[in-house]
Amino acid sequence: MKLGFAVLLVFVGGALGAIAREFLMLFVPTLSHRFPLDILVANVVASLLIGVSTARHNRKAITDGWHLMVTTGVMGGLSTFSSFAYATSVLMKASMASALVAAAYVLISLVMGYVAVIAGMKIGGHDH
Repeated sequence: MKLGFAVLLVFVGGALGAIAREFLMLFVPTLSHRFPLDILVANVVASLLIGVSTARHNRKAITDGWHLMVTTGVMGGLSTFSSFAYATSVLMKASMASALVAAAYVLISLVMGYVAVIAGMKIGGHDH
């Protein structure tokens, strides 16, 4: 695949993912203690879809270009590590109770992200 085409695929996918993330941010509520549910949902959905896309790619059910656009582009635009890190820092600074909420948020995000990737790979037909 030519570099210019690969960049175009990532560009288009990233735009779609960023739009999807903005819709999630608008429609998913923030919970008590300012728990950033919207960021958690965006990251878990992206993890699930990366698992599906990777499993489908490994089985040759989708092309290299499609996989690049979905995983690097769309899921890169949808997932939001910088927002995750910022939300965690805001929670940590608020109070001791919020520091515990922040620690729970980090743990929940990591565990749910991992489980979502594994589930996505199973949904996508990964053999292992």
